[in-house]
Order: sequence, then structure tokens, then C-alpha cells
Amino acid sequence: MPSGTESRRVTIHDVARAAGVSRQTVSRALNDKGEIDRSTKQRVLDAALALGYRPSRFARGLVRQDTITVGLVIPDLLNPFFTEVAHAALEAARARGWHVVVYDTADSAQEEFGTLQVIASQVDAVVGYFSRSEGEIERLARGLPVVLIDREGDAERFSSIRIDGRDGVRAAISYLVEAGHRHIGMLDHAARAEPSVRHAWFADAMAACGLGAGPVCRADQSVEGGDLALERLLTEHPEVTAVFTFNDVIAIGALRGARRIGRKVPRDLAVIGFDGVGLGTLVEPQLSSVALDTRRLGALAVEQAARLLTGSDPLSPEDLVTRAELRLRESA
Repeated sequence: MPSGTESRRVTIHDVARAAGVSRQTVSRALNDKGEIDRSTKQRVLDAALALGYRPSRFARGLVRQDTITVGLVIPDLLNPFFTEVAHAALEAARARGWHVVVYDTADSAQEEFGTLQVIASQVDAVVGYFSRSEGEIERLARGLPVVLIDREGDAERFSSIRIDGRDGVRAAISYLVEAGHRHIGMLDHAARAEPSVRHAWFADAMAACGLGAGPVCRADQSVEGGDLALERLLTEHPEVTAVFTFNDVIAIGALRGARRIGRKVPRDLAVIGFDGVGLGTLVEPQLSSVALDTRRLGALAVEQAARLLTGSDPLSPEDLVTRAELRLRESA
């Protein structure tokens, strides 16, 4: 038995590694599909027997397609971006006749741990956002198909829906530079100790435009957080005339903060967010943003979960990328 499997349920990935085949080949062999040759099928069956692999209730045919339940794990349903992604995933699952159970982990690693412990025996697949290590996720998921959103993942263990905002952020900074801005700051998130990936995209874009590293202020991911962070940023760096933010919620807070301290947007301060949520069209001025297609994110996650459950060929890593693009409105 592979190292570590004594303390957790043996997964389809363990069988695939032991047999030297893909996860899809294991699924086909165990479901007696005819797309593989006899010797490969026997090697898979022997590996499964040796490891004591027990397929999920779906793989054993104990559930029908129309009784599949998916666990959708969201870090913060108060954030309209995650609400939009959840809506898209629910819509895609409903079109398949699936049931969806939504869990809000409050962006807490501890809540995430408890959620995975609870849902592993209640659902057929898990889709969503996770901050815990892949080893922990694999152990807690107990062999269930898992689709990660907005995270790089080990392709042998998980499927990952990746977000690529590099070009979109570069377009945003280029636009600001062309508009005459030379002192551009960023409001990054304060939820993690380390700078975000979006900060790395910002720094890359600044360098590409021939600018030095812009000042960064950390903000709680809320309207109030963006408001207060903008005031701190402009107090420490009054020369700043444009701000890029980690997400649209922080950007909307920055709009409020600018109004509170007497900076007119966009005349005195340009603001560009990230996510492209619909709420950005309801504020004054309407928010410019590096926008993502939330419908695509949710739909891709459900589509990949369906393929993993049925043993069909999964979408390739290239097909699982969602790219962001600059959407200009009134704030910049």
C-alpha cells in the first residue's frame, strides 16, 4: 500500500499511480467500459484489489445522474463576486438535474476544515475555493472528485479552474499611464500574510510601463476596508493619482473613501477594480474593472466535475483557464 494510505481512504488517484495509468482509465476499467485493452483493465483491477480501493457510491452505480449532489464551497457569500460564481455553478448544475449544497467558509481555514469533514460523506463531488494544502484536501475529501477554483493544483490529484489576469492588469496600468498617471498605487488584500498574485500582476504591469514599484496598502475585503485603506494610502503617498485594487468590493470602498476625503473620481483619482461584478454598474461613478466571466467560472467547474464523475475525458488545463479583460466605465 502506498505510503500514507493507511490513515486515509484509498483514492482513484492511488489506483492510477499503482497501475501506471490515468484516472480516466481506472474509471473506465472499473465501470467495464470497452475503450481499453484487456491487459490494461486487468492491471487496474489487480491494483484496486491490492490497495483495497472502494469506489464512490456514484461509481458503484448506487445513484442516478439525476440524484447527484455536489458540494459547492464558497469563502464569502457576502462578496458579490463569489455570489455570482455560485449562481453560475447552481445554474449549470440545475441544468443537469443535480442537487447542490452550498457552504460558506467565511474565508476561514478552520471552517474550511470542518466543512470538508462534514460534506465528504454527503456529496458525490466537491467544487470550490480552498486555502488548505492539497494533502489535507485529498485526505478530507476521501476520494471524491474535487475541482478547485482560482488555484493552481497538482494535476494528478485535482482539476483546477485557473484565473489569468496578467494581461488584463497590464492593460489597466497601460491605460492609466496613457492617461497621464505616473504615481499609481494598489490596495491589496489583508487576508493573507503574503502579497496576492494580483499584486504580482500589478508589479509586472508597472515594470512593463517603465514605472517603479507603486505603493501598496493592505485592505480588508470589504467596502469599509477599501475606504480606510485608501485614506491610509493617500496620507502616506499624497502624490498618488490612480489606484488599482485587489477586487471590486475594495474598489467600491475606495470610491467612498475618495468622496469622504474630498478627492473627485476620476478627476483627482482614477480607480480600477478587479472582478467585474454587476454591482460596479450601480455605484457612482460606475466602476472600471479588470473583469472576469463569472458564468464561465461556475459552468467550467460543474462541467469538469461531471466529466470526473462519469470517467469521461476531462477538460485540459488549457481549457480550464479564465482570462480577465479591462472593462472601462466612469471611474478611470
